[in-house]
Amino acid sequence: MRVVIQRVRHCSVSIDNKLFSEIEKGLLVLLGIEDSDTEEDIDWLCHKIINMRIFNDENGLMNKSLMDNNGNILVVSQFTLFAQTKKGNRPSFIKASKHDFAVPMYEKFCQKLGILMNKEVKTGKFGADMQVSLLNDGPVTVWIDTNNKE
Repeated sequence: MRVVIQRVRHCSVSIDNKLFSEIEKGLLVLLGIEDSDTEEDIDWLCHKIINMRIFNDENGLMNKSLMDNNGNILVVSQFTLFAQTKKGNRPSFIKASKHDFAVPMYEKFCQKLGILMNKEVKTGKFGADMQVSLLNDGPVTVWIDTNNKE
């Protein structure tokens, strides 16, 4: 699994020019899934995301986590995180999981985040053409890959 997380003041997802979901202060999580991903990866990544200290404390230092701030999460599926760009100018997405594997993993990932946070996790719509709007706070953007967890 691979994620790009962005600390946001607010963000939203629209589909067909209609608001689908939105959050205020928290994290936008762009999630890419590959066939080698496991439920262990989901567990590790969810704990990492909610406990990562990327929110400012009273001294302006990044010492607080999403949980410390009672922040929100919006998760958007992002198969393009597995783009291979070594050859040519058209990215290959062959490493990204297909729908039948990716959808259940995406749903388990969102469910696990919700359980750990004890609140609703907002989502995009898997496979839809989405417009994502955000106000990146900082900006703070972090990339995490479960293949690099050890």
